[in-house]
Amino acid sequence: MAAAASFDQTSRTVCVMDASGRLGSSIVHRLLQRGYTVHAAVQNHAGKLSQSFEGLSCNIKKLKVFHSDPFDYHSIMDALKGCCGLFYSFEPPSDQPTYDEFMADVEVRAAHNVLEACAQTNTIDKVVFTSSATTVIWSDSNSKAPDLDERNWSDLNFCRKFKLWQALSKTLAEKTAWALAMDRGVNMVTVNGGLLMSPDLTIANPYLKGAAEMYEDGVFVTVDLRFIVDTHIHVFEDIASYGRYLCFDHVISCNEDAVKLAHKLLPPSQSSLPQSLGIHQQRISNKKLNKLMVAFDSKHRVD
Repeated sequence: MAAAASFDQTSRTVCVMDASGRLGSSIVHRLLQRGYTVHAAVQNHAGKLSQSFEGLSCNIKKLKVFHSDPFDYHSIMDALKGCCGLFYSFEPPSDQPTYDEFMADVEVRAAHNVLEACAQTNTIDKVVFTSSATTVIWSDSNSKAPDLDERNWSDLNFCRKFKLWQALSKTLAEKTAWALAMDRGVNMVTVNGGLLMSPDLTIANPYLKGAAEMYEDGVFVTVDLRFIVDTHIHVFEDIASYGRYLCFDHVISCNEDAVKLAHKLLPPSQSSLPQSLGIHQQRISNKKLNKLMVAFDSKHRVD
């Protein structure tokens, strides 16, 4: 792939929504380092966000913070004004912080509002929509497939049956976004990330529902914060990017990996595991992303 196939950056103003989360704020940091003007759209945490950028070595004047509620269409439009791109990731509302059977309706409504606003904003050239690897892995038929990749989708009824609410919510929201993007001609790519290995990761993370089954099926994938941020930037800037990208840089497939994660998530008194959990063959592929990242690793990385 030619390294020259990069995004037209004549307009270097982009929006990051929700910028208050760990991933969103990290994307803001990286975009500022790369010289973009960033509209950081947050729901309720503008003060907290501003504090996180104190002492930043790049030009803080290029950062503009917007109060933007994904359920308030006009506030989304305000944040998108003058932007050539959007990096969108859903953060649960402060009054409904946990994933349950009702979260899917909330996340779908937010995705619909955001994509509709993008369709109405004529300066938007590309949307990078953050999704999850859990939109790929959960299905009776998937458990029999040799290798899973971006062409697979989690089965909604399977998710409901086993109360996999995060997977259900992410799958419905992504499908809603794709339907609207295709109908309205919005140029969109999705980054379907594994479990984000951030410093604030806890056992309560909804991605971990069904962790034992993911481990046994060879599809328990994790991703480093820097790697997933790099992925978002590259799929935005590379005009060759399209569709969905499974994003992970590690597969938890052996006893040593499982023990290490357990020690990170649980207190010592609760983190003991059986001496041998077995080794499980990896059954999920991110080859599509790896091909796209080659040029980025050699030409575009910012240290």
